Amino acid sequence: MVRSDARENRARILAAARDAFAEDGTTSMNQVAQRASVGAGTLYRNFPTREALVLAVYQDEVERIIGTVPGLLAEMPPVEALRHWTTDLVEAMRRKHGLGDALSPTAHQAITEQTYGPVVAAITKLLDAGKKDGSIRTDADAGDFLQLTGALWRAPSEPQDRSPRMLALILDGLRPQPDQ
Repeated sequence: MVRSDARENRARILAAARDAFAEDGTTSMNQVAQRASVGAGTLYRNFPTREALVLAVYQDEVERIIGTVPGLLAEMPPVEALRHWTTDLVEAMRRKHGLGDALSPTAHQAITEQTYGPVVAAITKLLDAGKKDGSIRTDADAGDFLQLTGALWRAPSEPQDRSPRMLALILDGLRPQPDQ
């Protein structure tokens, strides 16, 4: 069992790293330790390498985003929940790509494999809710949706973020089609 102070240290390190990496992807491990108010030994005991820390920050963010699905579905219609959730995912993916230099190709592959299933499961819940209430076409597929949304986090955000317009087009394509 992990002691409560160890859990708190780990949570502080992840929060500090998330903020630091969002500001500057080249932030050092020592800068993260200082921001988290922990010693270098505590940091390295939890995350032996910078890559391990980057992967943990990303995994933590994916788990947070996945965890928002039930609340979103309770608060808004399925299509709006999907729009909100996807926008959050796009922001997280843009941050992840900003950390790309810190990750080896093997680490990129590992995190993709580790998060693909849970992300597709979250999208499936959102799509199923829309299928159930008739707002999303019955043949909508979570894997297809994820692949399409991959273009969103690669879309230019300057001088104007194109991802909201692109997401609107994708969501329009999810509407039930009249029988022809």
